[in-house]
Amino acid sequence: MGTSLRLPREFYDRAVTEVARDLLGCVVRHATPAGVVGVRLSEVEAYAGESDPGSHAFRGRTPRTQVMFGPPGHAYVYFSYGMHWCMNLVCAGEGTASAVLLRAGEVVEGVELARSRRVSAKRDVDLARGPARLTQALGVDRVQNGLDICGAGELEVLRGTAVDDVDVVWGPRVGVAGAGAPTPWRVSLSNDRTVSDYRVGGRRSPGPRKSGRRT
Repeated sequence: MGTSLRLPREFYDRAVTEVARDLLGCVVRHATPAGVVGVRLSEVEAYAGESDPGSHAFRGRTPRTQVMFGPPGHAYVYFSYGMHWCMNLVCAGEGTASAVLLRAGEVVEGVELARSRRVSAKRDVDLARGPARLTQALGVDRVQNGLDICGAGELEVLRGTAVDDVDVVWGPRVGVAGAGAPTPWRVSLSNDRTVSDYRVGGRRSPGPRKSGRRT
């Protein structure tokens, strides 16, 4: 892929909600010895660091969240529930700890490789439908934590097809309880089959409503 398609660091050096909105339709691409898999993003969530009760960084800098406090344009990969990996993209200026969680997308490159990594998926639409499935399809784990996604490395994010506001849905984040639960910072493509189910505290609930802006 040409370097002109790769999102520059300036893209991430903005408010986390702006970055989250503009990531819809972009393609996350990971090159490994086994091959390349690319996922077109259909659903992400914004987390605003120390000002956000739903963020890992809410209580400050720790060895786990160190990457979030670094410069924008890096991957923050963490182990969730002792079971699977989730990937975030660090945003805003250094020291702010904002990040966008990549929740779901459509595999648009390397489908056969993604299928081999996601043997339990009965349909291609489910290959990257959820944050753990997305990282599994891409072959992302602890090794990619802290990688610079703006350089000429194995992990990159490419410009995609522009998404109109009428095709964007904002709503509360998935699985976030307490003070951070109502924050409408989950953004997704309307009527896209790869978008994951909406859950609060592990319980399935009605999905977010359609809107061209945050509510």
